[in-house]
Amino acid sequence: MSLKSFVRELREMKDGIGSISKRGEEGSRHWRNRTMSHIAPDQEPSPLELIQQGRWANLPPELLLDIIRRVEESETSWPARAVVVFCASVCRSWRTITKEIIRTPEQCGRLTFPISLKQPGPRESPFQCFIRRDRATSTYLLYFGLVPSEDEKDKLLLAAKRVRRAAGTDFIISLAADDFSRASSTYVGKLRSNFLGTKFSIYDSQPPCDPAARQNSRSSRRFRSKQVSPRVPACNYSVGTISYELNVLRTRGPRRMQCIMQTIPVSSIQEGGTAPTPTSFTYSIDDHLSSMSDSMRKDSTTKDFGSKIQSEPAVRASDESLVLKNKAPRWHEQLQCWCLNFRGRVTVASVKNFQLVAAVDQSHNVSVEEQEKVILQFGKIGKDIFTMDYHYPLSAFQAFAICLSSFDTKPACE
Repeated sequence: MSLKSFVRELREMKDGIGSISKRGEEGSRHWRNRTMSHIAPDQEPSPLELIQQGRWANLPPELLLDIIRRVEESETSWPARAVVVFCASVCRSWRTITKEIIRTPEQCGRLTFPISLKQPGPRESPFQCFIRRDRATSTYLLYFGLVPSEDEKDKLLLAAKRVRRAAGTDFIISLAADDFSRASSTYVGKLRSNFLGTKFSIYDSQPPCDPAARQNSRSSRRFRSKQVSPRVPACNYSVGTISYELNVLRTRGPRRMQCIMQTIPVSSIQEGGTAPTPTSFTYSIDDHLSSMSDSMRKDSTTKDFGSKIQSEPAVRASDESLVLKNKAPRWHEQLQCWCLNFRGRVTVASVKNFQLVAAVDQSHNVSVEEQEKVILQFGKIGKDIFTMDYHYPLSAFQAFAICLSSFDTKPACE
């Protein structure tokens, strides 16, 4: 069987694979409507599934390894790359081999599985994405690509919904555009602001993979542990803060912001440094409870176990945490406005536009080139359409959360 015919047959299996996806029968209904592809969970297949997958599950490992490697090398961009996800959804043996072949976005410069959205981006060329804002539903959709396509079949990466509270605003971040429940398996994190919209906290649905960062990251429950499956994480973990400088004198100029990434060490941008890279979403409530100290467990039981999280932790910039600052724009005399070089990715002037670079000092031994590299840039290109380009060491989730903070109202900063 040729590679082309094999890929064609995998595409024809799309509906069948959707029926054994993470959402079971519900997954098959959403498979054609969603551009986010999910991997089937590790569970024992039913007899019917064994009959349907028998001819695929019994392939020799050497042959299967060669086939999946060829598919991965040939399908490099979306939507064609969905075939790689189909391979991982066939059965457990296929999934194991596919996960061994697929490398992280930092290594290969490609987004494949949902966990790729929690992994650092490439070091060289940035991932270029765009955000579509829907004012009617207060939702924000992150797509992979330069600009929106005409057929509107762009690859959905993440979705966020804005929820107003008495003391601030929450942005619930999910893998699906139609499910923003904190008790859902598609929930990946949230962004919470204070009353003035000057400080934001980024919360992840799973703990940092770096043990050192995990000790500095405070957690709180999202819901009662008995309300959902044990496979769904029950806590929110603080992974970063975003601060906007107050404009007390009401002077004209762009917003000034600073981001403290608690789970990313400053050594990650040094020569030979690496950033924490999670490998899976598998983290259960039982694992969390077993790793909690008695004091933390007692403290969490005295708090509200509802969907609200604890008060914002007191996070301070340390020598170990990466700090990002917005790149200072220059004043253009002819245009009479502040300007930044977005290299053609931003076309509309807006107070929301920004570029972030690393804020380091000489003691960190970071090269000048790394200090001047734009790690994240965000800007407007049309009505309710914005671009988002991010580099290593940020992940898509972290970059999206930072950009969401720019959408919130900030009367004290403008």
